[in-house]
Amino acid sequence: MVHFVGAGCGAADLITLRGMRLISEADAVIYAGSLVNPELLGYAADDCQIFNSAKMTLNEVIEVMKTAEKSEKTTVRLHTGDPSIYGAIREQMDRLDRLGISYDVTPGVSSFCGAAAALRAEYTLPDISQTVILTRMAGRTPVPEKESIESLAAHRATMVIFLSTGMLAELSKRLIIGGYSPETPAAIVYKATWVDEKVCRCKLAELAETAAKNGITKTALIAVGDFLGDDYSLSKLYDPTFETEFRKAVEK
Repeated sequence: MVHFVGAGCGAADLITLRGMRLISEADAVIYAGSLVNPELLGYAADDCQIFNSAKMTLNEVIEVMKTAEKSEKTTVRLHTGDPSIYGAIREQMDRLDRLGISYDVTPGVSSFCGAAAALRAEYTLPDISQTVILTRMAGRTPVPEKESIESLAAHRATMVIFLSTGMLAELSKRLIIGGYSPETPAAIVYKATWVDEKVCRCKLAELAETAAKNGITKTALIAVGDFLGDDYSLSKLYDPTFETEFRKAVEK
């Protein structure tokens, strides 16, 4: 059996209870060494085999899983954040399907959730934004043309941009071309929930300058939108004049 496990966004105690249990029971753990907190490996048994996938190809990862399966052993494939977001798990699952190897997926706390916690922010504020767009700039991995930064920016919804810290001048330019004001509140969240977490708030037009000033070149998320401002409406759910299944409305 292979268990794909979300390691969470950084802090070792933000992994799920199920994820921690699966690591403790695993005969082999393959972890994303460039991103996963190594403290999580402390949950593994002393005789567990540990593999760092940062130094491996897809074929090598699958080979470890095949070898463990032949010996009737259990493998945990430990991915950063939640495996469903930029986790490259589909290609692994397709290979396991062809090999007839069983697997399951345990979700984790994504870094975009960790970033919101670090910002003490709510992405979905009434009358401000009810949509969160998770995306990235095109780099060595291309982005479909229909999902260009400019076209997504036209919605002026809350945006959280992954894997783009080295392209902030271009990112700002394209977000502004797409529809955001240069004055739109923005933030750079470096290593959310890690001990060396850093939060830098700025205006959209100042992203590149802010990152350079703080020495941030990678391992950060970019958040953009008016949810970072101070104006919003209160939730109807807790308005005393708003009737729900559980509470009668109070007339003014």
